[in-house]
Amino acid sequence: MLARMVNSLPNGLSQQITKLYFQAYSTSSSEAVGMYSKKAKGLKRRALANTAGYYPHIHKLRLLLRNQRKAHSTSEHHQFGRMDVKILPALKDNYMYLLIDKRTNQAAIVDPVEPETVLRAVCEHGVNLTTILTTHHHWDHAGGNQELAQKVPNIEVYGGDDRIGALTQKVEHNTVLNIGNMVVKCLYTPCHTSGHICYYVTTSDEANDSIVFTGDTLFLAGCGRFFEGTPEQMYTAMSIFGNLPDNTKVYCGHEYSVQNLRFANHVEPRNELIKNKLQWAIQRREDGKPTVPSTIAEEKEINPFMRVVEPGVMMHARTKDPIDTMRTIRLEKDSFQ
Repeated sequence: MLARMVNSLPNGLSQQITKLYFQAYSTSSSEAVGMYSKKAKGLKRRALANTAGYYPHIHKLRLLLRNQRKAHSTSEHHQFGRMDVKILPALKDNYMYLLIDKRTNQAAIVDPVEPETVLRAVCEHGVNLTTILTTHHHWDHAGGNQELAQKVPNIEVYGGDDRIGALTQKVEHNTVLNIGNMVVKCLYTPCHTSGHICYYVTTSDEANDSIVFTGDTLFLAGCGRFFEGTPEQMYTAMSIFGNLPDNTKVYCGHEYSVQNLRFANHVEPRNELIKNKLQWAIQRREDGKPTVPSTIAEEKEINPFMRVVEPGVMMHARTKDPIDTMRTIRLEKDSFQ
């Protein structure tokens, strides 16, 4: 929501707001945050002068500047055979991911919206950061690309959209990248944005471990809004995920799990797996812990957007076609409280 508002502003103003946000978010001094809030007032006046109706956005921005200095979740380090994933919470509910190849010590960062946080993690783990994997162009995912590219010489920036900052190589569906001994297969999943790419990661020795970074296409028990796409496209994306190995770990772009599971429970009130996962997620969030990753197998059982062919989901939507079901439940989710 906030990302869409920022992206709709004139380009220069959008960049200034993004920069201001990063500055305030990384500042611990309340005096400094107050200074940035004063700057936000000036940006508010410019926004109103250039684009009508953005006062609610600026108000939300100022609230975020004041309240969002503490990470929304703890950072966790997950080990999968020959590759590791470091979860890096960012902004209000975003996740960045540091992907590490243990054999070569090469690393990639997924959606580095907070460059300083990324660089601290790189230093902590002593890895060689060679790659930025960008899922889509929205500022809360790609907004840190330019700064990170300036601070890390020769870093490669991959993505599927020309709107992505600092892009060095545009990828397509089934493009294969190699990062150390890790093999990254690009999955084109347009809908949330027209150039959205997910990244499916395995190792070159064909070990069983597999990971997929899904950005804002697939969430735990949910999917992204259809900002630039159609129900048909999201159905195709869910089919792509459904064809991945069941044990594939799913790392999504936001911490939306509790609200997604509440909606899933609303759609399928007799699904005990959803109820159990919801209680688990509530406890995790109360403890300040992330709910990622899930697995593809789990998503097939609890995610209504991966279950649009199931009779119970169709019955809830009062439809007989999976595309109509996808359209109906997404519209319902958009206003679900």
